[in-house]
Amino acid sequence: MPHVITSPCIGTKDQACTEVCPVECIYDAGEMFLIHPDECIDCGACVPACPVSAIFPEEDVPAGEESFIARNREFFGL
Repeated sequence: MPHVITSPCIGTKDQACTEVCPVECIYDAGEMFLIHPDECIDCGACVPACPVSAIFPEEDVPAGEESFIARNREFFGL
C-alpha cells in the first residue's frame, strides 16, 4: 500500500518529505504535496521526515482523512 499525505500538509508544504524520498514520488499539488500511489515503494522514509505528521500508510489513514486517499489517486489520474 502506498503512503498518503493528509490535511495537516495543506498550507505547510515543508519539503523535508521530498528530500528523503528515494524514488521522488512526492509532487507539489498546489496547496499541499501528494504521493503518486503507483510510484511509492512504501519505504516509509517520508513519515518521520514530515514535521506536521501528515503522512500515513494508506491502510492507517486516520478517520476523517479518508478523502485524501481518493484525492491522491484523482490528482494522478488513477
